Amino acid sequence: MSYTEQMARLTARKIEQTRVKQDRLGARDEDDYGLVLPPESFKADLSVRDATGQFSGPRAWAANFRWLMEHHPLYIDPDDALAGRWMFMLSRMRLGYQLSRSNFAFDYSHLEPLQKKYDITTGIGKDAHFAPDYQIGLDLGWGGLLEKVRKARLEFMGSRQDGGSPYAIELMDAEEQAILGVQAWIRRLGEAAADRTMTEEDPVRRANLAEMARICLKLVDQPPETLREVVQWLAIFNMASRTYNRDGAGGQLDELLRPYYERDLAAGRITDADAEFYCFCLLLNDPHYYQIGGPAADGTDQTSRMSYIILEAANKLKSSCNLTIRVWDGMDRALYRRGVEILLANRLGFPRFSGDKALVEGFMKNGYSAELARRRIAVGCNWMSLPGLEYTLNDVVKINIAKVFEVAFAESDSWAELEANYRKHFAAAVKVTAEGIDFHLDHQYLNEPELMLNLLSHGPIEKGKDVSHGGATYYNMAIDGAGLAVVADSFGAIEQRVVDEQALSFAEVKDAVAADFEGEACARVRALLDTAGRYGAGGTRADAWAVKLTEILNGEIAGHTTPHGFKLIPGWFTWADTIRFGKTVGATPNGRKAGEPISHGANPLPGFRKDGALTAMATAIASVQPGYGNTAPWQLEVDIGLADDEGAVDKLMALMDGHFALGGTLVNINVVDADKILAAHKDPSKYPDLVVRVTGFTAYFNSLSPAFRQLVVKRLIREAV
Repeated sequence: MSYTEQMARLTARKIEQTRVKQDRLGARDEDDYGLVLPPESFKADLSVRDATGQFSGPRAWAANFRWLMEHHPLYIDPDDALAGRWMFMLSRMRLGYQLSRSNFAFDYSHLEPLQKKYDITTGIGKDAHFAPDYQIGLDLGWGGLLEKVRKARLEFMGSRQDGGSPYAIELMDAEEQAILGVQAWIRRLGEAAADRTMTEEDPVRRANLAEMARICLKLVDQPPETLREVVQWLAIFNMASRTYNRDGAGGQLDELLRPYYERDLAAGRITDADAEFYCFCLLLNDPHYYQIGGPAADGTDQTSRMSYIILEAANKLKSSCNLTIRVWDGMDRALYRRGVEILLANRLGFPRFSGDKALVEGFMKNGYSAELARRRIAVGCNWMSLPGLEYTLNDVVKINIAKVFEVAFAESDSWAELEANYRKHFAAAVKVTAEGIDFHLDHQYLNEPELMLNLLSHGPIEKGKDVSHGGATYYNMAIDGAGLAVVADSFGAIEQRVVDEQALSFAEVKDAVAADFEGEACARVRALLDTAGRYGAGGTRADAWAVKLTEILNGEIAGHTTPHGFKLIPGWFTWADTIRFGKTVGATPNGRKAGEPISHGANPLPGFRKDGALTAMATAIASVQPGYGNTAPWQLEVDIGLADDEGAVDKLMALMDGHFALGGTLVNINVVDADKILAAHKDPSKYPDLVVRVTGFTAYFNSLSPAFRQLVVKRLIREAV
């Protein structure tokens, strides 16, 4: 039995598990995750709920999490190097979790009128979205983490004259319960693997199960020492953190694994094939956001043999994956080239590519050193974080600027009033958003403490404070704008057709928009607006407005703080909210009808120019980068047509190099067979293994709703490379 055979069986099981999830849960317009469905007979009877079915605070969260870990169904696959799969998300087991207000035990109704007026995704009560420092856990192990928590609790109880902080003591109690729950789960996994050896007839699988059992039973208390032990420890933490509150952030995976790989290799314990298989299993276990390559804090290149092993493991994965290659001037270009080759050959939407030059220089504009900025990496759909040091709320706080524009447009009676009204309402939207961030930071530690991520952060255990409430070293709170192209095209269409050409009056535009472009006269107005120069076409009024909207975004966010003094960082990103945001906005002066999706992130709208020139897209998206250390990704769907592979690699690398040189920050690319994806859109069941990058995350195409599949199809540019 070879690793190739094992990988094939593991991948086939992954596809089947995804089919079962789709059959039972229906379309899921989100990350594929590594979740496996529990047995239908299993009933999650959480031990602590209030009369409304909710739970909040450290004690309740810890009790429920420990119960879930102690009763979690066990998953052992004799082909896998790693034990376990996660099956639940505690944060979604609260009654009515879809409604953010029902998940938050504190009243912010004083903010809601303006939040609803501007369709703001507030971030209040949202969890995770920052990165752990895995090295803390790898150095201490679960036993060491438990000892650290218990020692801190004693200090909080006895070292202060006032008898200690009641919250700090409660938090340490909760952290202890969380660790004990994880340890119980690891022990049960080890025992289950040992039991399977008694019935496994294949000697290779039996030996694998025995090693799996040994590692799990060791990791209950001790830190990992070998590469396989390390990837098992990482998988356990990831699964436990997913179970707690979804989590999902990864880290600089090649540097985390490199020392253990090099020691094992020098000692003759492993081969590169072993290392590749362990990495394959880690990536299959859950599509966390890992990065490879890029500069170390001192500016030297981090690329190593481990970087290539991880990349080749991803190449063989043939599943959803969120691996990112950091592109920078001093990098090993062979790693970059190999990543592009894999992207083109596999057409699965990975790896992604981040532009470190703009990200590092941008973060430094917030007052941070180059050394610190180089440690800040892309560990989510669009979001950046300093592992273990920074609390951000990245990718969960958004202002729908299409809604802001709608409010300003309705209030304006002339072109001369429109910009001033937009600026006024955008400033009001930012103000109430910042107030919401403060409200979250004031209350989240009492609502949903970050018990898992606290453990791998610098400060929460030492200070006795949740990472959301004083436990982190840095607070850089993200506010993303959403709907850039809709608003830029709307401003541009009015300026072109009303001001420059005088083909329409402002009143005609208002009347047509109010009527949702219904009727013959309104249809004529729509045709003129819809054919005006678009953002992304190059040299249009809309292009200029996209840049101006970025200046307005930065003017209200960059260099500013919340009322309580927390730094704000701007970005452009919509995530998977493109459809939801569109439903709240009526017709817009770019010809868009009421309720249609808004534009995706910093991208121009599909059809922005007839040739769909990629260089035009690259230039346009680079021109609207906010430039303060968070990303405004370029989301690209291309059909490579008949281009030969080697030529396509060079062209795509040159395209991304040009984008990054202009200030681009992150590129997400789907390289697809246009005919295949169109056929899969009609009947996705025929293509169960088709993976696409929807936005920052990858997912199986057949797991998406028809509306989300349509978004991918509409963005497709044929024969572009």
